[in-house]
Amino acid sequence: MTARRDSQCVPTIKRSLATASALALGVTVSALATAVLSSTAHAKPEFSQQTGYPCGQCHSNPAGGGKLKAYGEKFKANGFKK
Repeated sequence: MTARRDSQCVPTIKRSLATASALALGVTVSALATAVLSSTAHAKPEFSQQTGYPCGQCHSNPAGGGKLKAYGEKFKANGFKK
């Protein structure tokens, strides 16, 4: 009986490994797709010149880039116009 039980375990182990491999591949592909397809920032020094405001007017980071403050969100929603 042990031989029979062992032979039944092998397909189960192979199936588990195949499932784990497929899951890992799916997670990797998803992460890569997110990195490649995520939208890029539209922060540009021209916006600062256009508005006369420093980058920190729109961005949480005073140097610009990254998360927008409420004013920056409104500026973006208005087609990047003051």
